[in-house]
Amino acid sequence: MRILGIDPGTATTGYGIIEEYNDEYKVLNFGCIKTKAEKTLEDRLKEIASDIDFLIKKYKPQQAAIEEIFFSKNTKTAIAVAHARGVIIQKLSENNVPVSSYNPLKIKQAVCSDGKAKKQQIIKMTQILLKLNTAPSPDDAADALAIALCHGNFIRNKALYS
Repeated sequence: MRILGIDPGTATTGYGIIEEYNDEYKVLNFGCIKTKAEKTLEDRLKEIASDIDFLIKKYKPQQAAIEEIFFSKNTKTAIAVAHARGVIIQKLSENNVPVSSYNPLKIKQAVCSDGKAKKQQIIKMTQILLKLNTAPSPDDAADALAIALCHGNFIRNKALYS
């Protein structure tokens, strides 16, 4: 099973592609789509959509997982992230890639067994679970790998209890 994990954002969208093989995960690629602040929202969204489409066509994921929007104090940022999330989901749908959404609590529980885990704990556990020599970086890419792992764990558990 090949999974594309996505941490959406308008400035930086993290992505991570993992593949399960013999009950182990292997990282195929991870990184970030970065857009320039001086571009219009429309141009930023177009760039994100184009890059996501490229990743889908190159890696051919069978499943995708994306982080749900977490509303804190900055509503303006949340709305911009919602726009990015929308174009990403549209591209996944257009390419017939089933997509699941997970909130930060579920992702932290899946990767660290602790819904209140700190950023460094998530990064370290992602490194350990994916057998990476170094911690995945930047944070948005590490988060995307954690989101992909969360979905992989969900699929495994669902298969065990079906």
